[in-house]
Amino acid sequence: MLSKTMTIHQLNYGALILYIFASIHFIHKSHTFLTQLPYFYEPNITSTNTSFVLSEDTSRHCVQVLRMQAGEQLQLTDGTGNTYTAAITKADKKHCEVRIQDTRFKGQVTRRVCIAISLLKNASRFEWFLEKATEMGVQEIIPLLCGRTERQHFRYDRMQSITIAAMLQSQQCWLPQLHQPTPLQQVIVKNDYTDKRIAHCIAEEDKRFINDFPVQNDVQILIGPEGDFTSKEIELALQHGYLPVSLGNTRLRTETAGVLASALLMYSH
Repeated sequence: MLSKTMTIHQLNYGALILYIFASIHFIHKSHTFLTQLPYFYEPNITSTNTSFVLSEDTSRHCVQVLRMQAGEQLQLTDGTGNTYTAAITKADKKHCEVRIQDTRFKGQVTRRVCIAISLLKNASRFEWFLEKATEMGVQEIIPLLCGRTERQHFRYDRMQSITIAAMLQSQQCWLPQLHQPTPLQQVIVKNDYTDKRIAHCIAEEDKRFINDFPVQNDVQILIGPEGDFTSKEIELALQHGYLPVSLGNTRLRTETAGVLASALLMYSH
């Protein structure tokens, strides 16, 4: 952890990344997660269910892959805060039935963080960002279409499946809200966040490091494409109350900037 006399922006970039992920590891270790039962996403389950038929994909994974049998327990989440402990009553590879034994609700963290980030030419890099942002608990992700965005195509189902897998792997019960690609201007104009920030590479005397001032309970940051935002896009954001911020002294790839911003906004005091 940082000493009292050292601020995070005084570290070099490599040390900063190590600090962030060490902090995330510490925070995760300090929380009580779900017990290590097999954990699945079932968006159609409700708190009124006493029994439930698993989706075909989940049924197949339970019965064919994990070789689970009647009487064995598993856990389910609807992605909106509810977690269900259930026991298998019928081990069918297509229509596995379970009995709900316990239902619990966990509220979201107080801070609402939205990362609005440009699509990338290399889809795998954007997928990596989605995975890490979900693991850290980012609540809203908006793929941006900017003036310099090179890629317009977006496979929503695949991207959503990545966020689901990351939610389950990190033992969370809230699935981040993933939007369809949205023009930057629309995001800026229709924004309802109290704390609004834009990270860009153009030198400005009044641009401060991202966490040099307090983070509010609802915060959105705009992350541009590899070629950065255009001057007109930055001007539009500033006109609508966005604060210009820096992510350090080196120029980062878009997905790295998104992960760094996610960590700093999620865990800053």
